[in-house]
Amino acid sequence: MMDNRGVASKRRSRRKTVSPLIDQRAVAAAREALELLDEGEVGEHIGVKGVSKHAATHRFRAEVEGYSGWEWNAVVAWAPGNSAVTINEVALVQGGEALKAPEWVPYHERVRPGDLGPGDILPPREDDPRLREINGEKKLSAKGQKAAMQRLNDSDFGPESLFAQRAQFHCDTCAFYLPLDSSLEVKAGVCVNEFSADGHMVAGDFGCGAHSATPPAQPMHSNEQQAFDDEKPESFRVR
Repeated sequence: MMDNRGVASKRRSRRKTVSPLIDQRAVAAAREALELLDEGEVGEHIGVKGVSKHAATHRFRAEVEGYSGWEWNAVVAWAPGNSAVTINEVALVQGGEALKAPEWVPYHERVRPGDLGPGDILPPREDDPRLREINGEKKLSAKGQKAAMQRLNDSDFGPESLFAQRAQFHCDTCAFYLPLDSSLEVKAGVCVNEFSADGHMVAGDFGCGAHSATPPAQPMHSNEQQAFDDEKPESFRVR
């Protein structure tokens, strides 16, 4: 019969051999170091990470107001021959469920139409593709003109809008239409009809029912309706 006492003894020895980096004394030392910071409650021990031969990081839940999902970390170190660990570093760090700030985006990519308020300044970028320099002055570039026209065409004052689709005449033939500088490569202008798109830039092929050439719907002197007195018999209808 085989003697298993030696094997059982080795198993018990392995079970008893726990690295000083992760035993209960290391956990207690890590917690004590974090509590000495006195910057917030140190919650339950939630694990160990970064374990190597001589160092490990103990993680504790951070019960700190405003830091939901964060955790306390304490890095402990151990030198062979010593029975205790030393504390290398302590920190409050983001956990996997922590609310993280969004990636930083340059201001020129964050600004949106309508963000500019009274007193605000928004200088153009040095490499702004909407502009070009001519004789030391900044002018609207072809790309800037094209982009502006595209926005106008896609707006309520463009040729695809419901008004334009139902209009008999286009703005570029209207007396209330003030065209932009003819040197620009865009067909647009400003409407000055207070009963229509007054003060708005409109595409030349926009249109509405208030065009200066719009004829009356019917002759002003005619009356197609017949007067009728509903209190009199049918035979007394006024002709």
